[in-house]
Amino acid sequence: MGSTCEINAAMSIWRRLSLFVLASSLCSCLCRAEDSAMENIVTEKKAEESHRQDSADLLVFILLLTLTILTIWLFKHRRFRFLHETGLAMIYGLLVGVVLRYAIHVPSDMNNVTLSCNVNASPATLLVNVSGKFYEYTLKGEISGSEVNDIQDNEMLRKVTFDPEVFFNILLPPIIFHAGYSLKRRHFFRNLGSILAYAFVGTVVSCFIIGLLMYGCVMLMKQIGHLGGDFFFTDCLFFGAIVSATDPVTVLAIFNELQVDADLYALLFGESVLNDAVAVVLSSSIVGYQPEGDNSHTFEAMAMLKSFGIFLGVFSGSFLFSLTPFHVTKFTKLRDFPLLETALFFLMSWSTFLLAEACGFTGVVAVLFCGMTQAHYTFNNLSPESQDRTKQLFELLNFLAENFIFSYMGLTLFTFKNHVFNPIFIVGAFLAVFLGRAANIYPLSFLLNLGRKYKISSNFQHMMMFAGLRGAMTFALSIRDTATYARQMMFSTTLLVVFFTVWICGGGTTQMLSCQKIRVGVDTDQENFVSIGPDGVERRSTKQESVWFFRIWYNFDHNYLKPILTHSGPPLTATLPACCGPLARCLTSPQAYENEEQLKDSDSDLILNDGDITLAYGDITVSTDATGAHTSGTPVGGVAVNSDEALDRELAFGDHELVIRGTRLVFNALLFELLFRR
Repeated sequence: MGSTCEINAAMSIWRRLSLFVLASSLCSCLCRAEDSAMENIVTEKKAEESHRQDSADLLVFILLLTLTILTIWLFKHRRFRFLHETGLAMIYGLLVGVVLRYAIHVPSDMNNVTLSCNVNASPATLLVNVSGKFYEYTLKGEISGSEVNDIQDNEMLRKVTFDPEVFFNILLPPIIFHAGYSLKRRHFFRNLGSILAYAFVGTVVSCFIIGLLMYGCVMLMKQIGHLGGDFFFTDCLFFGAIVSATDPVTVLAIFNELQVDADLYALLFGESVLNDAVAVVLSSSIVGYQPEGDNSHTFEAMAMLKSFGIFLGVFSGSFLFSLTPFHVTKFTKLRDFPLLETALFFLMSWSTFLLAEACGFTGVVAVLFCGMTQAHYTFNNLSPESQDRTKQLFELLNFLAENFIFSYMGLTLFTFKNHVFNPIFIVGAFLAVFLGRAANIYPLSFLLNLGRKYKISSNFQHMMMFAGLRGAMTFALSIRDTATYARQMMFSTTLLVVFFTVWICGGGTTQMLSCQKIRVGVDTDQENFVSIGPDGVERRSTKQESVWFFRIWYNFDHNYLKPILTHSGPPLTATLPACCGPLARCLTSPQAYENEEQLKDSDSDLILNDGDITLAYGDITVSTDATGAHTSGTPVGGVAVNSDEALDRELAFGDHELVIRGTRLVFNALLFELLFRR
């Protein structure tokens, strides 16, 4: 009996213990569930707060652009030209940056805990074990010891700091593409030799002049103890490459508004378009300089040649990528659907940039030449609606992206946390940029004038020297890598250089034009045939003035490339040998036969080098043969017209009847009355 009672008592105790353990387990599960639910609620609240913060940050930039546009309208309405829209965008960005940096403070979050542990490296991703749960943390950047207690303010400023890849992959392509797509080709090719000299030779000379001067400045800083980190000669050359990229958007806008001499406009615009591409490839070649041995900053001839090979390979490879998007619009029926046609044109143009970058080449070069070739070839395949849409689309994207970048420049002067401002380096940079630009313009102009029939006058040279503004490309190259002390100092100095050139040089463009007595109000259409030099002497554009290489290229392009890639130009059946008849019929589109009497070539009015050109004024016919001799027919009234006088009159006016390979432009009857019945 006693043993039975003991057993019952033990069973009772066991049941109580089991119930207690079960209750404890249930409580623990409920607590964990409650904690998990609380964590989910906190996470959702943080996600919602982050979403609101991101929306507010984007709203700040939208308001900046809106305010800039309204101020631009006011300036245009009042005819103020002392400050361009890009300068305005920078000023507004500066004001917003001051407010974000000094006027707004985010209260500290009590849940934030700062723990320290010693590691030998800074991993990009960190896994933290908290009570058996693993959390992933991403590296955001280095902060100084004095900023540890200002984590919330740093996070707010970091929110308005974009990833540098955003500039290269999203904002830069529309700007560069629009530069090539809107290029005035007839003036560009008329000065092609000079533009190539300034863009290639001049940019390289400027890079090395600036690099050498900055290296001397760095050595001086090292001697007096003002250098806080490593700064090598390759870093100085890299700085020279990025600040050699000119962006005279302010000057060109004023030139366009005032209708400044077309040749000066073409020289400045062509140089700025091409030297951006040269600066990008040059900077990547300098980064790729890797001599053998432990010291990667010593001079070595083989490494130098390798970098030069990288320059040529990257530039030529990127150029080849620009030739990819032509063919789809010709061999499809997308003309019947303008919206799809415009969308495909836009996507293929942008994909050229991304494809070149993904393959290790330079997207800037690819998308620049893509814009030029798209305007020359693919534009002719588009329907009229798509032609208008693409022009307006890329003009809008260029305007928004450019002003966004300049607004962001002003903002980063106060929101970027790792600025390194050194007065000696800044003064040296301004002096080096000035001397580098002078070494680009004046010696090259002297050499070019030795072979030019119409010289680049001294006032043009002074204007080009003054108009060497720095802008979006310089900023994008400098912000792409700010990890080291040298790159941080370069970025901070680059901002000041951009601010000074845009505000001072850009704002003084009108006064500089007046000081140099450069004529304005020039009709660019008439400039195709008649222009007046700075000395007041009238000059005419003839076939001898065009670059000889361009004349040869034009014939090849007109007879073969345009018929293959577009619907315009003469049919291949008329230009290829008879043995190539089947291939010619296959590659020639039906529209080419329909448009055989209409030449859609905006460059044909510049090139007068055909074997047989016939100029018809009413009943008067002036013809030239391959030797350049010309004869004239006799009008019905029996009055003979001197052929030299008739040809001179033809070259002096752009609205005439011109027959080239079956192409006919109607001669204005009023001009006929003015010319021949006075």
